[in-house]
Amino acid sequence: MTFKTTLKMSAAAASLAILAGCASTGALEEVRMTAESAQADASEARSNSSQALNTANQAQRDAQAALQMSEQNREEMERMFERSMQK
Repeated sequence: MTFKTTLKMSAAAASLAILAGCASTGALEEVRMTAESAQADASEARSNSSQALNTANQAQRDAQAALQMSEQNREEMERMFERSMQK
């Protein structure tokens, strides 16, 4: 279940419990459990997004390093070509 879906369900459950006017202990426990589940889902989503950001940052660093190495190789190839043309 996604975070948004869980959050909507918990809000709906809480609204129904409040609108009913007689919130029994069982209903309150269900709302509490739904809220705890939503909080756990949100924590998991935050963790997953953090991992994704770390992966993306590492990919960006790797790409920058590859680009730098490519530019160095191109420059070296140009110098080698120029030396061969001078002979």
